[in-house]
Amino acid sequence: MDRATVGWIWVGGQALLLGALILLPGRDDWPVGSVIGLIAAILFFAGLALIAISALGLGAALTPTPVPTERGALQTSGLYAYMRHPIYTGVLMVVAGMTLRSGSLLHLVVAAATVAFFDRKAAWEEQQLSARYPDYRAYASVTSKFFPRPPRRNPR
Repeated sequence: MDRATVGWIWVGGQALLLGALILLPGRDDWPVGSVIGLIAAILFFAGLALIAISALGLGAALTPTPVPTERGALQTSGLYAYMRHPIYTGVLMVVAGMTLRSGSLLHLVVAAATVAFFDRKAAWEEQQLSARYPDYRAYASVTSKFFPRPPRRNPR
């Protein structure tokens, strides 16, 4: 199977998981009071903002699939100096917000599957990025995957 097809399969899997989170009914497996509701809203909207800022930061390198485009360059500045996959982090924040707000253990199971899915999707994407950009492995060795931390530099 070619890379483009595999890339679209990843996108389809992502759509199924996110669609399930949207369409599954909420429940009363845990109380969703004002504090949890506020935390859920903050996660949801901060995640959307992170997605938008990260997508803008990619510029010409932005693609709908995890296959790098020929017209883009490796992005290692802005949010990408702190984490390799800030768009995925934003999506996971949205998922966490939706899950908290749902009050549903079923949502929690789908959210856990979504985290595992994005971990595997990122690993596949990193294989593609390593093949496209010779400097990717060095960048990945000093930059976290999903959760921001100050960038580490190789000692000289």
